[in-house]
Amino acid sequence: MQRVSLCSAGRALALATFLIGSLVVGAAHAADAFPAHAIRLVVPFPAGGPTDFVARPLAQFLSESLHQQVIVDNRGGAGGTIGAEAVVKSAPDGYTLLMGTVGTQAINARLYRKLAYDPRKDFTPIAAVAAAPVTLVVSPKLGVHSIATFIAKAKAQPGGITFGTAGNGTPGHLTGEMFRAATGVDLKHVPYRGSAPAISDLLGGQIDAMFDPLQSVLPHVQAGKFVLLGVSSAKRSAAVPDAPTFAESGLAGFEATAWWGVYGPAGMPADVADKLNAAIRQVTQSPAFRALLEPRGVEVLDGSRADFARFGEAELAKWGKAVEASGATID
Repeated sequence: MQRVSLCSAGRALALATFLIGSLVVGAAHAADAFPAHAIRLVVPFPAGGPTDFVARPLAQFLSESLHQQVIVDNRGGAGGTIGAEAVVKSAPDGYTLLMGTVGTQAINARLYRKLAYDPRKDFTPIAAVAAAPVTLVVSPKLGVHSIATFIAKAKAQPGGITFGTAGNGTPGHLTGEMFRAATGVDLKHVPYRGSAPAISDLLGGQIDAMFDPLQSVLPHVQAGKFVLLGVSSAKRSAAVPDAPTFAESGLAGFEATAWWGVYGPAGMPADVADKLNAAIRQVTQSPAFRALLEPRGVEVLDGSRADFARFGEAELAKWGKAVEASGATID
């Protein structure tokens, strides 16, 4: 009996070793074969907005780089939290990715009292993609052409001037809150489900002003339909060199930059995440990709997964303080 037991145990051990080895080899083969089918890139805002503007050319170039289709899936609402949560709940296999923003990954953590995800624990940072200043644009009907005259008009009619944003928790929203805190003006916030409907209402005269990243409003500025009062970056944008920064307009130290990067769900295999990082960096370093974004005031970013993770930690701390200082909260 003892011999039979030892023999059985030996066979069981050999079988277990074989199975574990097969799984390891299989996993390595799966990573080498990635991607074997289409990838879904979730954009947590409606089509036509600043996030969409970055995501669609990225998806196009990535499709060519990875030799698999990268499909943009717009899931707007709740300041980007609906789309971000959908990615968190997806399988961590690299086939569902998030076009994360400063809002979904840095602002919302402090802005929302109850957030369905943790930006630190629930995502795999993959690669930074781009950044752009937030603008303050107004309807020509408002009759102001500088931040100083805008502030004066707002103080003359407290609560009488409306500003639209792409939604609660977006860079435009928080920049607007920071602007209100810095100037003491009483403006009425009108949140939308993305930039496109807000732009439509500003064009139609339903709202007076808008805070939004440069690339989404620039065509309307160039067409004379919006008046660009200033940009929120530390230095002027090469795309609109005549537009002063908020700091130059009397708001010392004011800086707020929107950014975009790709994330996967937590628990992604490191080799799959590394392969995606390499493919995205190949895109962001390409002259063709830069030629699409830079004329619209979007700065292309680059870096390793570790660089992006460190950047995200710094942005969480920076925007957390900004949200707290502004006093903005959402239930």
